[in-house]
Amino acid sequence: MHLEPRPCRKPSPPASQIARRALRRILLNRGVLRLALAAALLVSAGAVGGGAVWGFTGHEMAARVATEALPVSMPAFFRQAGDQLVHLNPEPDRWRVFELREMDQAFAYDHYVDLENLPDGALDAPDRFAYLKLLYEAGLERPERDAGFLPYRIVELYQRTVSLWRRWRQEEDPRRRDWVEQRILNDAGVLGHYVTDASQPHHTTIHFNGWDADTPNPEGYTRDDRFHARFERYFVEAHVTPARVRRHMQSRAAAPLRSVAGRAREAVREHVMASHEAVETLYRMERDFGFDPESSARAEAQDFAADRLAAGAEMLAVLWWSAWLESAESAESGVQRPS
Repeated sequence: MHLEPRPCRKPSPPASQIARRALRRILLNRGVLRLALAAALLVSAGAVGGGAVWGFTGHEMAARVATEALPVSMPAFFRQAGDQLVHLNPEPDRWRVFELREMDQAFAYDHYVDLENLPDGALDAPDRFAYLKLLYEAGLERPERDAGFLPYRIVELYQRTVSLWRRWRQEEDPRRRDWVEQRILNDAGVLGHYVTDASQPHHTTIHFNGWDADTPNPEGYTRDDRFHARFERYFVEAHVTPARVRRHMQSRAAAPLRSVAGRAREAVREHVMASHEAVETLYRMERDFGFDPESSARAEAQDFAADRLAAGAEMLAVLWWSAWLESAESAESGVQRPS
C-alpha cells in the first residue's frame, strides 16, 4: 500500500525545530559511526560480518539481487564481479567515522534527504550547489544538514559511471581498459549504497528515527529513537531472507530490464518519492505489528522490509544497465556509438 507523498510544509520550519532535528540526527549518526567503525575493524580481523545503515546484511542482499537481474548483454567483466559489487554496497558506511572529521563531514549528508524541509522546486536545481543555494535562500540554517543530498549523490555517481563506460568503449589499450574496469566497478558499487539507502523510508523524511517530536502525531506513531536501527538493521538481519527479497524483486523488475537512459535524474526522484510515500505505512506497521527482531515476525512486516530492499535492488539494476546503454551515446554529439 502506498500513501500520497506528504507535502512540503510552507513556510519552512523554524530554525530551532530544524536544529533540534539535526542534533538528533547527528547523535544517531555518531552512534552508528562508532558502531560501524568497530564492525569494520572486526571485519578486517576476520571476526564478524559487521553492520551499519540498512545493516551490511540488507545492503548486501539488495546488491546481490541487483546483480542477478543484469541482462546477459551487459559486459562480462561487470556481470562476473557480483561479489565485488556486493562488498562495495556498504562502503560509504565504512567512511562514517566521526573521529576522521574531514572524511566524515564530506559524505555525512549524502545518505538522506529530508523532503519536508525542502522549498518548492528545490529538486529541480541542476546540481548540488544550485540546490544548496536555493536552500540557503529558503532560510535553512545549515542546508547540508537540514535537507541532505541523497538524490544528487545518486545522480552524480550514475553520471560518473556513464562517463567511465564511455572511456571503456573507446579504450584500445588492454592494460588501460583493465584500469577503467576497476574504476567502473568501484563507482557502480558505491552507487549501490545510496540507491539502497533511498529505498529505506527513514532516509527521505524528518521522521528518520521516531516520529518527529515537533510534528503533530494524531495517529500515535512511535517516537522511539531506536526505531531506525531496529527496523533496518536488526529486524532485517533476524527476519528477512534473500529469497524473500528475490520474490519481491520478481514482482518489480520487468523482463527485459527497463532502461532510464537519458532520464536517470527523473527516475531517481521517482525512486526517492516512492520511498517517501511509504513513511506512514512504515510507522503504521510499527504501531500495529511491530518490527521486533527478538520475537516472531508478522508476514506483513517481513514483506514490507523485503519489498523496500527489492525496490532498492530493482532501481540499482536499472541504473547499472542504463549507464551502460547511455554510454553508447557520444558525450559531444549525442549520436549512437557502436557497441
